[in-house]
Amino acid sequence: MLPFVLLVLMAQEQPTCCSVHGPQSSATQTTQSSVLSPQSSATQSSFLITVTAARTPERLADTPASVVILSQKAIVTSASPAVDDALRQVPGFTLFRRAGSRTANPTAQGASLRGIGGSGASRALVLDDGIPLNDPFGGWIFWGRVPRAALERVEVLRGGASDVYGSGAMSGVVQFIRRKQDIAIDVSGGSERTAEASFFLPLTGGDWSASVAADFFTTGGYVIVGPEARGAVDRKATSRHAAIDGTLRREGFFLRAAHYSESRNNGTPLQMNDTSIRQLGLGFDRGPWSMRLDGNSNNYHQTFSAIATNRASERLTVDQRVPSHSAGGLLQWTQAMSESQVLIAGAEGRAVGGTGHQRTAAIFIEDIANIGSRINVTTAVRVDSWRHDAVWSPRASILFRATDRLALTASAYRAFRAPTLNELYRGFRVGNVLTLANESLGPERLSGFEVGARTGPIRLTLFDMKVTDNIANVTLSATPTLITRQRQNFGSSRSRGIEIDYARVLKNGWSASAGAQFDGATLSSGARTPQVPRNQATLQLAYRSLAALQARWSSMQFDDDGNQFPLRGYLVVDLFTAHPITSRIDVTLAMENVFDRRIETAATPVITLGQPRAVRIGLRYGFRSVYPERSEGSRVAQR
Repeated sequence: MLPFVLLVLMAQEQPTCCSVHGPQSSATQTTQSSVLSPQSSATQSSFLITVTAARTPERLADTPASVVILSQKAIVTSASPAVDDALRQVPGFTLFRRAGSRTANPTAQGASLRGIGGSGASRALVLDDGIPLNDPFGGWIFWGRVPRAALERVEVLRGGASDVYGSGAMSGVVQFIRRKQDIAIDVSGGSERTAEASFFLPLTGGDWSASVAADFFTTGGYVIVGPEARGAVDRKATSRHAAIDGTLRREGFFLRAAHYSESRNNGTPLQMNDTSIRQLGLGFDRGPWSMRLDGNSNNYHQTFSAIATNRASERLTVDQRVPSHSAGGLLQWTQAMSESQVLIAGAEGRAVGGTGHQRTAAIFIEDIANIGSRINVTTAVRVDSWRHDAVWSPRASILFRATDRLALTASAYRAFRAPTLNELYRGFRVGNVLTLANESLGPERLSGFEVGARTGPIRLTLFDMKVTDNIANVTLSATPTLITRQRQNFGSSRSRGIEIDYARVLKNGWSASAGAQFDGATLSSGARTPQVPRNQATLQLAYRSLAALQARWSSMQFDDDGNQFPLRGYLVVDLFTAHPITSRIDVTLAMENVFDRRIETAATPVITLGQPRAVRIGLRYGFRSVYPERSEGSRVAQR
């Protein structure tokens, strides 16, 4: 309950309005942001935060959507070196299971938002400067692909966003915005034979600029099976990855080539996987036109085993090699029709090949208009062609500025997610749970609405979302040695809840943010939605970029559709501190799970565990200089 108590105490301060101006994504232009951003007297003297939730820049205070910004400071003061762990500061953000990307099987790293239920395939779209990061074959995310030192910030849009972003954005969008200047280097090592290095190196020459970014990580890991159930086959879950990319830019154009590889041992001698990804991305933004093109080549290898009941032995059951490739693109036109209206239109397409083939195509149109000085209305519709079917995704949103300090919002929308090739054609086995593919799957469909209020540093949103034709792992049979499930379009689920977000820059370099989500997520069978806690909360306290405390609390949740396997709740506290030794070099100390709390991540049916206490020390260069200190008492609407 600590986060809630602090949230209430901090809310007693007199609220004022937001903001810092964040750098523009390379995916967008700034030409319209001032047109549709009338400033109230409460914000004229403040900085501005620009977000890209609507595929065009808007002030955060002017978008009806529920958007949370994870600032660069929040990322680099996170105790974990993994970006997905930093994203857990956003209430409602979850992976398929509670384990992070350092130990979880890659196929369990799909993200979802707002309690619509976890899935190996991501129910949220993840973008890197406008280019999709979701694996084209399986939909999951390799979170190490974007070097942490290269990140400027992360924007998280919660709620259905298929109206402009399509299938992958059924529960929202996570967008990585890259930095374009200032050298940054971060190296560290510590517990569990963990070592990591991340750097960003910009280069300039005349009208051209370039950058090289890289991320290297290795860990000896820990035994993920709980002590009460461990056997002779259990080993530490190890992982290592290497990501490197180069970007060339000139006057709205960029070309990026990237390579990512990783290798994992998944906790027993016979369970492992290896991945290699090559990507080429191209972007162009000039005048009203914006374009993105990308091509991917993936090689994925994984082995599965059957483990004896006493965990004394295992035998190899599957050795899979899944090569895949994809290509896709987006063309977008953005035009101010008048001083109070912007029109956005676009077309998008993608082709994926591997075990089977999949092609999609879409067109969309969005209208953003101010009605007078107090009302902002956004309407959009998109149609996607998938397997000869057309899926419509409309949206209507309104923001009403009731006073200089209070804004009210409302949105209604429909969204969807098409099954991936992985769900259609690839089965798998984890522990004693066998999951079968199903080539007859159809798309999941979501309909939802939300209402909200914003005043100063506090944002409150009530939401109600229903998913029909859920793609779920449905239990077919269960014995002591084997649980058999199959992916099916099964019934429906409903997620109804409340989000509360708070963010403020305090005095003398301190800042605070907190958030909570209360969610009653249920299946049509009456059972609770698996992988969704009813309550969760986060708290962050930071002193400049030199020290931070982060806490997250989650109530219990179930790991299965029959609610037979509960996972206990937990409260975890992380600490980070940096000590300057020169004007740009710091010594860092990071401690995860300070009190060594037990985090139950999955029940297969053996309980597996999340990150125990871990400590790292390191050196970093160039991170403090990118944080100009704001005047005392200024307010920020970002974490």
